[in-house]
Amino acid sequence: MEDERHPGFRFRFKSQEGGTVGSGVWALRITSDLAGVETLANGVQRRRLLPAAPGGRYVGLVTLYSLTTLEPLAVLHDSVIQKMRVGATSALGIRELAPCGVTVAGMFGSGWQAEAHLECLLMVRPEIEEVRVYSPTPANREKFAATWSERTGRRIVAVDEPRGAVAGCRIVTCATAAMDPCFDGAWLEPGSHVTAITSPDGTATRRELDDATFDKADRIVVLSREQVHHDKQFDILGPVERGRMSWDDVHELGDLLAGARPGRTSDGETTIFANNTGMGLQFAAVCARALALGEERGLGHEVPTGWFLEETSP
Repeated sequence: MEDERHPGFRFRFKSQEGGTVGSGVWALRITSDLAGVETLANGVQRRRLLPAAPGGRYVGLVTLYSLTTLEPLAVLHDSVIQKMRVGATSALGIRELAPCGVTVAGMFGSGWQAEAHLECLLMVRPEIEEVRVYSPTPANREKFAATWSERTGRRIVAVDEPRGAVAGCRIVTCATAAMDPCFDGAWLEPGSHVTAITSPDGTATRRELDDATFDKADRIVVLSREQVHHDKQFDILGPVERGRMSWDDVHELGDLLAGARPGRTSDGETTIFANNTGMGLQFAAVCARALALGEERGLGHEVPTGWFLEETSP
């Protein structure tokens, strides 16, 4: 349903759920928002969510339920958790697939997700000395570079052209709201690792990587193979449909972490991790940890659990 106050923006209700035995909780994440596409001053299009709730705010909540007592344990805002779980997942892909010894990396994006991806990148690759950042708005990328140079003690450098975040960078991370590919895959150096967080998602045919990038890949890893078909993620399926690799050659990150599939096998391999969807179990793991830390520090507000329990069967 298009909102007459905001042409081109539509109401969207999204839910994700999942749990883990280790965390002891089941998580239900919901977002109620207005989603659409905006065109920047330079003509570049970006997906945007509008702060249309009272007070110019957003609505995103994660509810945790106990796997043993059944009761709701907590309700948490999802935004910071959302960006950290995406950044951490991408960093696991970098840890397993990126070449070692890289000291210069490239990054596309200078917003909310880029912050988390930069932090998590440096956790798994602390030897990186310089990160070259490109985003289409000069003021944003320059502010990002200045802020994060000070916070990290590394050289975070704003570059004026997309190629500046690819050439000489064997680790390239895309953390954007882009509708179209961030760079030309012909610029990639052999043996590079590329991360993307945007693929077609059923609501828009957006993508961060072009066909040339996917066709250069010796190894493609995704978060969910099932989601590739569910959302018709043609960017990931492209190399399979063009005969460059078989569908069985596209693996899931979970298989790499469990040791069922190999990560990088040689320095010359070009690899891609497509962080192609979100999973409820990620919210269960991250929120369970956030709840434990919050309880240790006395944060949050308590409400009676009895408010949420009932005497008759649902």
